[in-house]
Amino acid sequence: GESRVACTNMSHRKFEAPRHGNLGFLPRKRTRHHSGRVRSFPKDDATKACHLTAFMGYKAGMTHIVRDVEKPGSKLHKKEVVEAVTILETPPMIVVGVVGYVETPRGLRTLTTVWAEHLSEEIKRRFFKNWFKSKKKAFTK
Repeated sequence: GESRVACTNMSHRKFEAPRHGNLGFLPRKRTRHHSGRVRSFPKDDATKACHLTAFMGYKAGMTHIVRDVEKPGSKLHKKEVVEAVTILETPPMIVVGVVGYVETPRGLRTLTTVWAEHLSEEIKRRFFKNWFKSKKKAFTK
């Protein structure tokens, strides 16, 4: 007959050296641009006038707090617990322009963008990768 040799000392690479982390997070490096964006807007109410529907906030870090639990019936009622909290930074927002959209069968499409008449140097710097070397021609026409 046939002779089989049981190989127990070697395993598959999948188990010997599994990959570390999700490939969706590659490349692991600091981003070029640190501008956030609003991920989701609330449903639009056509009956109300035009107004700001979102506010930008940035995660600045985390810390912990000690708080009293107010939950009658719980064994932690009137006791102190330590909880993790996220610190959000909400710097003042300045409107620099308005974008007009038009509804198409495939969804919203940008119709036009209207910029503010006077833009500060702070906002103009955001449009250049290197402000120092640039000719600073943005919004001059």
